[in-house]
Parts: sequence; structure tokens; C-alpha cells
Amino acid sequence: MEKSKLLRMDNMGIVVESLDNAISFFSELGLYLEGRAQIEGEWAGRVTGLGAQHVEIAMMVTPDGHSRLELSRFIDPAIIADHRNAPVNALGYLRAMFTVEDLDDVLRRLIGNHGAVLVGEVVQYENAYRLCYLRGVEGLLIGLAQPL
Repeated sequence: MEKSKLLRMDNMGIVVESLDNAISFFSELGLYLEGRAQIEGEWAGRVTGLGAQHVEIAMMVTPDGHSRLELSRFIDPAIIADHRNAPVNALGYLRAMFTVEDLDDVLRRLIGNHGAVLVGEVVQYENAYRLCYLRGVEGLLIGLAQPL
């Protein structure tokens, strides 16, 4: 039997407490708000396995239009766990990596305007990239890479 072809990765989802703060942070990074909506109903709960649910989502898109980040704020049911401060060696840890043009400028804006915190330090990988991890809005872990 032939394997079905993967067409694309549609989006990555992250649950947040404040959509407004998350939208502001990821907009500062360079993503654009594609849309914002409330999702509820029996069909949504069947997909997630949560039953009846009410969620507000915001879809952020990268400037090239190829990648999306779905930010979700659960109204009902209530949040039951918090994994935002898990270290990078925790099972199932979550990190999104973004390629940027000017790492120093992006760091300056995210740290200065949004209180992001550098996790370790900015390092250079061979002659290919300058890289770092930082804790952004709500402690979310993101990676930044600047091609050299």
C-alpha cells in the first residue's frame, strides 16, 4: 500500500493566557495577524477530545505566508496544566524557531518592549548561523536564528 503524501505543515498551536499580549509579542517579532475568532461547539470538542469547549484563537502568519502560529485562549474548559517553564530537556517540550534578518535588533525589541529573557547566550554555529533561545511572552520558549 502506498503512503499518503504529506502536503505541508499547516500550523503550530500554543495555548496562552492573554491573546492580546501574545499577538503583540509575535507581531513585534514580525508575524502578522491573519485572523481572530471564537471557536465553540460540539464539532470542536470532538476534534480535541475535550467535549464542549469555547476557545478564542488568533492565527499569526510569517511574512512569507508559508508558516502559521495558532494562538489559543481557552475560555471553557479551564486550563489544567502549565508547561511554559519546562526546561529544554523536558519530554514534550515546546519551542518554535524563527529565522530573522538582524538578531541583535530583534533581541533588543523583544527584551526591551516585551520583557523577553535570553535563556543562555547568543552563539555562532560554524559560519552558518547566530542562534539563541529566549523566554518570550508568558514564558514561551522561542529560538531565533540569523543566517550568516
